[in-house]
Amino acid sequence: MLGEEIVLGRRTAPSRVLFGPHVTHLADPHRPRALGPDHVAHYRARAAGGTGVVVTEVASVVPEDHPYEDAPLAPLGGDGWAAIADACRPYGTVVLAGLGHAGGQGSSAYTRGPLWAPSAVPDPASGEVPASLSPWGISEIVAEFASAAALAVEAGCDGVEIQAGQHALLRQFLSGLTNQRDDVYGDDRALLLVEVVRAVRSAIGSRVLGLRLTVDELAPWAGITPSSARAVVERVADLVDLVVPVRGSALTVGATRPDAHTEPGFLRDVCSSVRVPGVATVLAGSVVDVPFAADVLASGDADLVEMTRAQLADADLVAAVRAGSAPRPCVLTNQQCRVRDVRNPRISCTVAAPEVPERVVGRSVSPVVVIGAGPAGLEAARTLARAGCPVHLVERASTVGGLLPLVAGLPGRERFARLVDWYVDELAALGVPISLGVAAGSGVLQRGGHPRHEAERELPRRRPNTRVERQEITHDLESGRAVLACGGVDRPGRGTPIAAALRDGVPPGPVVIEDPVGDGAAVALAELLAAEGREVSIVAPGLLIGPGLARTGDLVDAQARLARAGVRRVTESSVTGWSDGVVSVADVVTGAVSSLPAAVLVDAGPRRAPSFAAGPGLIAVGDAVAPRTVAEAIREGRAAARELLA
Repeated sequence: MLGEEIVLGRRTAPSRVLFGPHVTHLADPHRPRALGPDHVAHYRARAAGGTGVVVTEVASVVPEDHPYEDAPLAPLGGDGWAAIADACRPYGTVVLAGLGHAGGQGSSAYTRGPLWAPSAVPDPASGEVPASLSPWGISEIVAEFASAAALAVEAGCDGVEIQAGQHALLRQFLSGLTNQRDDVYGDDRALLLVEVVRAVRSAIGSRVLGLRLTVDELAPWAGITPSSARAVVERVADLVDLVVPVRGSALTVGATRPDAHTEPGFLRDVCSSVRVPGVATVLAGSVVDVPFAADVLASGDADLVEMTRAQLADADLVAAVRAGSAPRPCVLTNQQCRVRDVRNPRISCTVAAPEVPERVVGRSVSPVVVIGAGPAGLEAARTLARAGCPVHLVERASTVGGLLPLVAGLPGRERFARLVDWYVDELAALGVPISLGVAAGSGVLQRGGHPRHEAERELPRRRPNTRVERQEITHDLESGRAVLACGGVDRPGRGTPIAAALRDGVPPGPVVIEDPVGDGAAVALAELLAAEGREVSIVAPGLLIGPGLARTGDLVDAQARLARAGVRRVTESSVTGWSDGVVSVADVVTGAVSSLPAAVLVDAGPRRAPSFAAGPGLIAVGDAVAPRTVAEAIREGRAAARELLA
């Protein structure tokens, strides 16, 4: 049913898949508060891929609201909305302009003025105390919502979506956590939302009106609950065309956009419980798997599904489903798609890089050998093959995927196995031969590499169309073209490298994990070992364990999981020695030395690049250059392929 049409108000969407509003940081630096050409390309790609509804990045309805550096501003949105609507119109996509106000969750760093909220309740994230809105200020906000909505439909949008979700002033008015007023807006916390919806409906007439509504703040003692949210939906049911229930608040960052530690589609029951007749309901919340989404629609639990992260992973998701093929899987890591952090990164995806639509036609293309079947090599081989270039993928181990099959054995990382399977199927469909047990050395590829340890698992499932060859081959690297994606090598040290620990297992006894990087790998290994009943300690130089998880929204939840598992967290410390079952640890501030029991010391530090001589036609990517994330490896594999194609 994903590809079926659905009527929304007086418009018909070409599919039941919605591409929801999200922070992009795609603005032109010269017009940081306007929707620009990169936004247009971003939404056009999803419209071309078959999505039924696009909701643009939420625009602040008043200049005094500035939630992040280049947050769109509705009064400046006319040209951008018009360009987006024009770009999506050929595909029949329903385009809704996202409208909102961040209230106390904004930032005063840009306006240098106070934040405005229902009450003077400090924001849990920033600690800033906002000013309480006056009745006159509330009336102004209602009027500005209506004005922004009128501008959006005048620009060509099919309607608007009002933001009353996790980062919204309207949610703050609905919640007893943040609304402590003693006036009419405190007695009736839904009053402002009702006034805004009425004003917007009046401004846009019969155009499509959507509402993104927090239905559970996970704080039943004072916050929004599913039952109170349903009452709100009932009050505006005759005014809105669709409702998107979401959960979370400033108190529950990890619940706003959870990673793979949370079961996909976690809002299904809540979504069904807040449905009211006559209003299309959209299931949001980690809806990334096509079979699950189809089941939700078939069961009637929702009328549409929001698959934003899934369409960041594969813009052609709906088109792929219609063609009977599998879209590139989302791995739910939030490493690249969650961009609300101090770095202001542009929106991206852990597993996807920009596509290469062009195909090499009309000229001879010399073959390319890709050395290494990790994520960089797999993406390079796929990109080359899709462009019509003869390519041969070789791997010294007995399985493809590099470290991904090992990583997939860690808590919250299981979905990486799906990515490996998807690549195998893609390369098989493209006719790319894969040779295993082949190593590169002395300028040629030779049979007889070092297969992985026999304890390493094969891929969880091997599809019948997989084409894997084990024959002996020879390729002259000096005269040919190659992508060197052979991965990194373990750095010399006193402990067991984390890759070896994952591959070979960890011997019995207490385990100490030294984590100088803090990217989450040590946290996941500690969780895995603790679940087996092992005594585990993590030693890290910073104030927190796994600080890199702040960028994915998992930092707080990770600390809680480690505490529940009984993992000892030793912060602001460094391992100075290990002998006779004891690890010496020095405090990095005071220099004080302590000890931890350790039958095993695991080194979670970065790997290093191998020694090789690069030259013309030989492009190194991924860990062969420097320690890389999966996202960086895939991006570099794609870039290397494009360079060779050029």
